[in-house]
Amino acid sequence: GFPSFGLSFSNPDFVQYAQSYGAKGFRVTKQDELYTMVADALREGAGVTVIECPIDYSENIRVFTRELAEKTCPLP
Repeated sequence: GFPSFGLSFSNPDFVQYAQSYGAKGFRVTKQDELYTMVADALREGAGVTVIECPIDYSENIRVFTRELAEKTCPLP
């Protein structure tokens, strides 16, 4: 029952986080970039690479809520 104060939770900047540990970090900004970044990371082969890739979770609502609801039968 206490009010929230002094805290906000969000994701860190994963690219900078990876780089702070000596890894390589890349951020996908366009859909076309993902394949190239993964291929480059695998080709290089040495060390750790983090690829930050944003996800559109709105598709979850469509698939898991609307479409799944149409396929299920509620119990009486």
